[in-house]
Amino acid sequence: MKKVSYQKLENYNPFFWGLVALNGAIIFAGLGAAYVMEHRGHIVSGMNNQIVWGLPHVFAVFLIVAASGALNVASVSSVFNRPEYKPYARLSGLLAITLLVGGLSVLVLDLGRPDRLIVAMTTYNFKSIFAWNIYLYIGFLALVAAYLFAMMDRRASRRTPLGKAVGWLAFIWRLVLTTGTGSIFGWLVARESYDAAIMAPLFIAASLLYGLAFAVLALAIAGQQLHENLVIDEMLGKIRGLLVIFALAVLYFTAAHHLKNIYGSQHRGVERFLLLEGGIYTGVFWVGQLLVGSILPLLILAAPMFGRSRVAITAASVLFLVGGLAQMYVIIIGGQAYPLDLFPGMDVSSLFQDGQVAHYGSSLPEVLLGMSGLSIAMLLTGIASRLLPFLPRFAKEQGAGGTAAA
Repeated sequence: MKKVSYQKLENYNPFFWGLVALNGAIIFAGLGAAYVMEHRGHIVSGMNNQIVWGLPHVFAVFLIVAASGALNVASVSSVFNRPEYKPYARLSGLLAITLLVGGLSVLVLDLGRPDRLIVAMTTYNFKSIFAWNIYLYIGFLALVAAYLFAMMDRRASRRTPLGKAVGWLAFIWRLVLTTGTGSIFGWLVARESYDAAIMAPLFIAASLLYGLAFAVLALAIAGQQLHENLVIDEMLGKIRGLLVIFALAVLYFTAAHHLKNIYGSQHRGVERFLLLEGGIYTGVFWVGQLLVGSILPLLILAAPMFGRSRVAITAASVLFLVGGLAQMYVIIIGGQAYPLDLFPGMDVSSLFQDGQVAHYGSSLPEVLLGMSGLSIAMLLTGIASRLLPFLPRFAKEQGAGGTAAA
């Protein structure tokens, strides 16, 4: 393992300032979209009485799930004592914080009344999984901040038991957090496509995949700015292998979830809807989630010619993230579009769309608000990397008689 030190993001070029300007513009547009939805009401969105979680929730849940998995690199380093992952632990913790902040920002702005967050923070209904998640999110931010301090402060980093204790606590907390996020859907028995305990392990597997994909993308962008490879050759194979394992785990739990629903007669209707007759939801599932977001990147990673290619691994990571958004779209919006079974075993008839598939079309404010969460995470990561040394710098090998520069 090469000697490693840490550096700030100090080299600037038109690409860097272009990213800053683009993310700033998207955030500004997202704030404008939140303002429009606040003053004109959610009538400007595609949401309705049947689909109350729209595209902003897709982005928000996707970012929150990815935030938990982004900490995996740091956990592998400290909890499982794998020193080769240590150079990337700081960036891993930073991404965990910025992705969570981006996702929560979208949720807060999508409430329609952001000021009502004060009520949610002071009045708790512990029968609701949503109330539990407020503690989980805040606790996760505090723990990861302490974890970063233990890694970056010289005196604290010398105290190995302290860093290991915080690392273990953060590792356990993120598993509980992702379990809670998956349980939001798994415990909603009113929605036939959600009602399954397997949603919790599915979300944990998805978090590992999307978090690592975000880390690969961040390292690629930072390396382009610094004009150096931040992922050393010996780590390329490990990252490639982890991406494959996590992607296969997501496919396994996805298949188990759908097979379980097909086996039970109660859920065959919603499975036929999502897999065969759901229109856009069926297309997003088969093309977006499976073909583009799973099979294609797995083929790229499996190809011998791309096994050690940084470009190929980065491209596969981007495709995994596209598949993650498609997966959340099918789970969240497709699950709501299928009609509620209000009285099981009974025929229900009324004038208010009972038994009808709900229509949803995302509006421009929803798209801008959702994308602003991604931009918030990217911009915060860039600013933090400019202010503090989160990025690894590896010693360069020199000729005979030379010394390595740290």
